[in-house]
Amino acid sequence: MLIYKILRAPEWADLQAKGETAGAPIDVSDGFVHFSTAEQARETAAKHFSDETDLTLAALDAEALGAALKWEVSRGGAKFPHLYAPLRVADILWTRDLPLGPDGHQFPEEML
Repeated sequence: MLIYKILRAPEWADLQAKGETAGAPIDVSDGFVHFSTAEQARETAAKHFSDETDLTLAALDAEALGAALKWEVSRGGAKFPHLYAPLRVADILWTRDLPLGPDGHQFPEEML
């Protein structure tokens, strides 16, 4: 199963430069890296990145992250994937730009 992380341009650049990250400020504050499933990603983008451009969507294999990935109840009682380890660029399967269109962010066809 694929899970997804939305990264702002500086966060993506930092991850590429360093090879790993503790995540965005909210991730650091919460003590884990927030991810979304394909079904949750659009709501995450609308809630936390509504007017932001220059976003990157990263896809990772949930099983490959092992025991450091926990599924925990969050927004609306849904279980969200949370990574209790650094996010490593080596674990990312693919990335896509996440452009902002007139009706919100435009997710890639791979997620439909």
